Amino acid sequence: MPDLSPRPTAQRLRAGGRTGPVLLLLHGLGATADVWDGLVAEAERRWPGRWLAPDLPGHGGSAPLPEYTFPAMAAAVADGLREAEALGDAPVVVLGHSLGGVLALELASGRYRLPVGRAVGLGIKVAWTGEELDRAAALARRPPAIFATEAEALARHVKVAGLAELVSPDDARARAGVVPAAAADGGWRLALDPRAFGVGAPDMPALLAAARCPVLLAAGENDPMSKPAQLRALQPSAVTLPGLGHNAHVEDPAVAYRLVGTWQDSPDGIG
Repeated sequence: MPDLSPRPTAQRLRAGGRTGPVLLLLHGLGATADVWDGLVAEAERRWPGRWLAPDLPGHGGSAPLPEYTFPAMAAAVADGLREAEALGDAPVVVLGHSLGGVLALELASGRYRLPVGRAVGLGIKVAWTGEELDRAAALARRPPAIFATEAEALARHVKVAGLAELVSPDDARARAGVVPAAAADGGWRLALDPRAFGVGAPDMPALLAAARCPVLLAAGENDPMSKPAQLRALQPSAVTLPGLGHNAHVEDPAVAYRLVGTWQDSPDGIG
C-alpha cells in the first residue's frame, strides 16, 4: 500500500485577521482549507477578529488518524489549535461545511475545551441510506490511487471534493489536495486518507441536544446532499440559501459569510 505515514506537521493551519473573536472554518470531506479562500476574503474585510482554517485530519497537509470518528476528528482539530497557540481566550464562532459542519457541532458540545460561542453547520448530510453507508465504507477500505501525473491527481481531487464544476484542477485552491506518492510507487496521489470516508453518519439529534451554545443549520436551496426540508425537520429555524448548491461557500462566499453574523449575533436578511 502507498505510504500514508504522518505528514511533517500534525495540522496545517491557515490564519489571518487581527486580535479579537475567532472565526474557525472547517472544510468538508475530501477538501482542504484552501476551499475557504473566497470566504476568507470576506472575513478580511468584515470579521472583527482573527480567522483560522485548518486542514482536517487526513486531509491536505494534516496528519492522518489511526481511526476516523467525529469525536476523534474534533479532538484533533482542537488539539492542533492549542498546539499552535492560535486561540487565546477569544470567543470562537465555528462555520463548518458538510463533514466540517458535523465537527462544528461536536465542538459546540464544550467537550473539547474550546470557547465556542456559536456554531454553524452548512450543508450537513443528515439522511443516510444503508447503501450510502456501505459505499462509503467500501471507499474507506480502498488503497489510495496512484496517478502518473500531478494534473491527473488534481483532476481527481476536485472531483472527490465535489468541486469539479466550481474549481479548475489548475486553480491554486486545488494544490494542497495532492502530494507525491511514496518513492517506491512514483507518481502522485490525493492527500486525502481514504479511511476518512468511513467516519459514518452523524447522530444529529444528539449533537444538537449536546450543544452548549447557539447552533444554526443551513443549506443551499439546490443542495442534493443536505436538503433544506430535512434540516428544518431537525431545526425549524434552519436557513435556506436561495439558488445555491452543496458548496454554497464556494459558489457565493458573501452569502455564506452572512451565516456567521457577528461573533455574538444571529444572522438576518437571509431568505
